Amino acid sequence: MRRSDREIISHEEILAILNKCEVIRLGINTPDYPYIVPMNFGMETEGDSITLWFHSAPEGIKLYHINKDPRVGFEADCSHNLIADEKACKYTMEYESVCGFGIISMPMDNDSKRRGLQSIMRHYAPDEDFHFSAPELAAVCILRLDVSQITGKRLKIS
Repeated sequence: MRRSDREIISHEEILAILNKCEVIRLGINTPDYPYIVPMNFGMETEGDSITLWFHSAPEGIKLYHINKDPRVGFEADCSHNLIADEKACKYTMEYESVCGFGIISMPMDNDSKRRGLQSIMRHYAPDEDFHFSAPELAAVCILRLDVSQITGKRLKIS
């Protein structure tokens, strides 16, 4: 990382940033260009391992390209605060961000789908307990991203 003064090394701090973020942008490989899509997500951790969960319609362009190449990149950012100055070149933005890479899969079994959906709902409604019926599980595609590399970055002025 070029700006090592902004690098976040602590695994716990990186997880805390992800917990604050509302959306992750997935970067999916295509033959011509990267395909970037914002997605709601859930997260599970075990030791240093991170699994990100997403839900999707059971067909579409992102699934088409994931089936061709399951290697993806991702990015999430939050804590934005514009810092103004008299000079345009002195404007800056406070932020926290996380970027990484991993392999994404589409588990088909109901236990994995339920686990993924529960993880997603815990991220947005941690005090609720959700249950999913067999027809609900059948109607959704769950994406599981096993993170292989992750970095964090922060700029905090005040």
